[in-house]
Amino acid sequence: MPRELQRGHKAKISDLTAGTDLYVGVQIAGAGLSFDISCFGLDEQERLSDDRYFIFFNQPKSPEESLQLLGAQAGDTESFRVTLERIPPQVQRLSFTATIDGAGQMSQIGPGYIRLVAGGEEVARYPFDGSEFSTERAVMLGDIYRKNDIWRFAAIGQGFDGGLDALLKNFGGEVLEEQEPEPQQAAPAGGAVPGFAPPGGGPAAQQPAPGFAPPAATAPEPQAPQAPQAPQPQMAQQPQAPQQPQAPQVAQQPPAPQQPQVPQQPQQPTTPDVHGAPTMAAPIVQPPHGGQVPPPPQAPQAPQAPQA
Repeated sequence: MPRELQRGHKAKISDLTAGTDLYVGVQIAGAGLSFDISCFGLDEQERLSDDRYFIFFNQPKSPEESLQLLGAQAGDTESFRVTLERIPPQVQRLSFTATIDGAGQMSQIGPGYIRLVAGGEEVARYPFDGSEFSTERAVMLGDIYRKNDIWRFAAIGQGFDGGLDALLKNFGGEVLEEQEPEPQQAAPAGGAVPGFAPPGGGPAAQQPAPGFAPPAATAPEPQAPQAPQAPQPQMAQQPQAPQQPQAPQVAQQPPAPQQPQVPQQPQQPTTPDVHGAPTMAAPIVQPPHGGQVPPPPQAPQAPQAPQA
């Protein structure tokens, strides 16, 4: 059974559970009311010395993630994960708060609670209802704090008439002052964004011109196809290259076969013709009256052979 605490009661977490990875759930509701539930990580002076430990819907976790906003679940309006061993030493207290967003007061709320859960088991709960409050618009529900290096849980139930503003001032007020100018800076920053200026007219009208520049850019694109026309004359030059097959006309150089004129050397057989001349002589005829046969004409032709 979970230990039920009354307002002002405290308990060591080590007496409630051996676990240090805790779930903190808050249940709060009221007719027509909307709530913001937050966790403030405070120092020894109970001041918010580091706004990174203000955990709420716009900043759901601390730098080392020892504190995390989990959202509504398990019947809780809002829930947190708290890992005690990871909380830095400068953070000595965690204050869980609820504020009314809009009109209303805490006396209008129904029964609610803040509870601790370890390992899926509820170990402590502080129940409350509207009868504990009157015109307050914010309330400190419970604290997890460190004392003598021992973590404890306390049921607080302390209200503030001023709502979240009063809480922030109570914890130092620095976070509220930093948050208010931030949205103001966001507005001029948004106006400075050129992307949102065109609908505004005047100076923005100069920006639509570059916006319409892309169609102008499309005009030069047809010029780009003209570039391929340049390669077309190159294609015309390529047919000139086939004219080079005139080189095969070199094949017409078969005048080389004219070299067979060298066979003219067979004119040398003219010498054998000279030696064959005797065969061309007329047949020898004996003189009818026993006269001498005239000498053959070969003797004088013989010296002609050396002339060759």
